[in-house]
Amino acid sequence: MSHFFTRSAAAAAVFTLFGHHVSQAHAQASTQLDDVTITSRALGNAALLVPAQQLSGAALTQRQGSTLGETLDNLPGIANSSFGPNVGRPVIRGMEGDRVRILQNSGANLDVSGLSSDHAVPIDPLTTERIEVLRGPAALLYSGGAMGGVVNVIDNRIARERAFDAQGGVMGKAEVRAGGAANERSTGAMVEAGNDQMALHVDAFDRSTQHLRVPKDMNCDGTPNGRRVCNSASDSRGGAVGGTLLFDRGYLGLSASEYRSTYGTVAEPTVSIGMLRRHQVMEGLLRDVGVFENLKFQLGHTNYTHTEYEGAVAGTRFDNQGRDFRLEGRQQALRLTNGMQLDGTVGLQRESNDLQAEGAEKFVGPSRTQSAALFTYQALKTSWGQFSAGARTEAVSVALREDFGGNVAQAQKFNPFSVGLGVMRNLRGGESQNGWQISSHLSANQRAPKDYELFAHGPHVATAAYELGNASIGLEKATQFDLGGEWQQGTHKFGVTAFSSHFANYISQQPTGAYRLADGSPGTTADLPVYNFEGVRARFYGIESTAKVRMVGGQDALLSRNAAHGTMDLELRADVVHAQDLTHNSPLPRIAPMRLGADAVWSRNAWGARLGFMHAAAQNRVPDNGASPGVTTAANTLWNAALNFHTHSGPTHWLLFAKLDNITNKLAYSSTSVLTQTMGSNAPPLAGRRLKVGAQLSF
Repeated sequence: MSHFFTRSAAAAAVFTLFGHHVSQAHAQASTQLDDVTITSRALGNAALLVPAQQLSGAALTQRQGSTLGETLDNLPGIANSSFGPNVGRPVIRGMEGDRVRILQNSGANLDVSGLSSDHAVPIDPLTTERIEVLRGPAALLYSGGAMGGVVNVIDNRIARERAFDAQGGVMGKAEVRAGGAANERSTGAMVEAGNDQMALHVDAFDRSTQHLRVPKDMNCDGTPNGRRVCNSASDSRGGAVGGTLLFDRGYLGLSASEYRSTYGTVAEPTVSIGMLRRHQVMEGLLRDVGVFENLKFQLGHTNYTHTEYEGAVAGTRFDNQGRDFRLEGRQQALRLTNGMQLDGTVGLQRESNDLQAEGAEKFVGPSRTQSAALFTYQALKTSWGQFSAGARTEAVSVALREDFGGNVAQAQKFNPFSVGLGVMRNLRGGESQNGWQISSHLSANQRAPKDYELFAHGPHVATAAYELGNASIGLEKATQFDLGGEWQQGTHKFGVTAFSSHFANYISQQPTGAYRLADGSPGTTADLPVYNFEGVRARFYGIESTAKVRMVGGQDALLSRNAAHGTMDLELRADVVHAQDLTHNSPLPRIAPMRLGADAVWSRNAWGARLGFMHAAAQNRVPDNGASPGVTTAANTLWNAALNFHTHSGPTHWLLFAKLDNITNKLAYSSTSVLTQTMGSNAPPLAGRRLKVGAQLSF
């Protein structure tokens, strides 16, 4: 796919769809917008797994940011490891990087975003249908090392069920949005067509942003830059095609996608990254196969490359070729005595990726990582609740393919094994299912070290450090426990979960007290501090809580039952995590502070509105930054508002929305961003006051 194809496809699809339907639209009453779903772990009649958190529909559209981390930021327990406005991975319960596994349609997302903080995840929320977060035993289906959790980004490029009858049909979606602190301009479109035997899918997006506007004066390498973050513009585009054959016992589909992005790295005023990822997937499912309700396979191939440019001159280049295969079988439900039912899935997974870096700023040598895994997840449903268990065993080989830094070519082999248990006690009764539901999980997780943790050797500009891997480091090991309860009484809801993670071996970067120049020769305190990867004992613990209270409208309302002017809910959320390096008696880095949020949510017929705030406490628990004290972040309260209107015109649904964030233009910094620690007084703060508007139609 060329630049011309992706830009033209998005623009043409949006113009065609909006132009065709705009003259027909008129206001009608419509259904309540989707919201963020934070669910228990109960086993449904059809779904084996229920995500801990899920975003879809209008809630996803209105929360959507330019990165995956920004989109999920401020959900209970989730923060954004922002490296400026163009890069952001989710941080879950204080854990980041490769402790959070990012998937695409349950398959591996093979990129290099875990290698460095300035490497973006090549997934754009514009073409996403649903985002799920899995924790507990269910996460072992996809990774044993995802101590924080699994984030699964789902699209519909391969159709997994029939959407049309024998006569056939067409459905689609288009979206435009503009504004924000970076003057974003984005378009996206998706069209699907087919019948009961086949389905075709095409999607495309185009997103461009300017330099981020913030509430303070900034500079570019000493030159004043107004209230704009230096080198923070971006230009991204992509598209995909997919086709699926549908038959009575299953489906077989193929998809191919391309993602391109050019963005400023923020940390360096003249350095940009040009990224390209091409991804092909074959997926199929066959039902009623012996003891299995269905067998599903997925085969993927990824070709990823990005080049770091100094001005217009190409510099360091990273290439990653990856392949993944997954086969899983869902067992036929086994009905036992006393109304119990056993359901589950078993499977195997293989992944292989070759990483090659070339250029003056490479800090890892060429490597090959291969893994094979067997996994299972079982759920025993009873009259009073559910037991669940998961297990995963892996064989992992991480090879340095040539001498690099202080390491000779070698291969390190690991055999991580992870197991998890869960229990859910349902105390709810009656048709309304009011009351409590209690759940708890216990797991022992192991993670094989990554190539950079073993073999890194060189200056890492993104972290402003000289990094040294540790080829003798062992498996990362953690024991995790959580206990939570969810209460429901009509429209009122409340949930709270306490969690803890104890690491016998937590792979972290530790300062050695030495300094080096970029060429590796000894330096002074004005040069790069040397950090070594080291296993330490560590502990994480915290609490997450959510609540929704009906204030106006309906029998459960606390203030007024009169719904003539609509309904209003008060939504509350809070989380806190404490993370400590027990070996060195020091706080762990980049941990979100305690956060408290509240929103008043009003809806009446086709209209909806939201007004609220998110308060972040001061984060004073930070480790030293080399020989210097770490940078603390002050408390802040950010006020936000949103307005939406949705209507139908025949088969067409319209959603018009506007968001006003950081209403008071408050100066605030992210404690989970590397840049807060490394860029001193010129570290980019969070975005200033910003208004973003958009429109989406679907038919």
